[in-house]
Amino acid sequence: QVQTVESGGGLVQPGGSLRLSCAAPGFTFGVYAVGWFRQVPGKEREGVLCISQSDVITYYTDSVKGRFTISRDSAKNVIYLQMNSLKPEDTAVYYCATQPFYCGDSSGMDFWGNGTLVVVAS
Repeated sequence: QVQTVESGGGLVQPGGSLRLSCAAPGFTFGVYAVGWFRQVPGKEREGVLCISQSDVITYYTDSVKGRFTISRDSAKNVIYLQMNSLKPEDTAVYYCATQPFYCGDSSGMDFWGNGTLVVVAS
């Protein structure tokens, strides 16, 4: 069973930055799209950003435009989520998930990780 592994979360002050990483030991992202999702306890999971197998980027929410970016390092087989100008409302558990080729909603994602917690607070 493939499982993604998220890392890079932590506590950061408002206005700060974090870079999350998504890896998948034993699995090559290659022709897979990778999406970042987030969830606050008690709320529905929300899509953040996704990168397709051809590096087309999809924003699932306008709230991160101009602040978050997604990138793929094929040599390292890692997907990054760069988060700048963080706000308290960005606090959530962040998950990466993957499915073949194209970005889609969370229900279509095949493989998930356990998430990494991001807390934005002063």
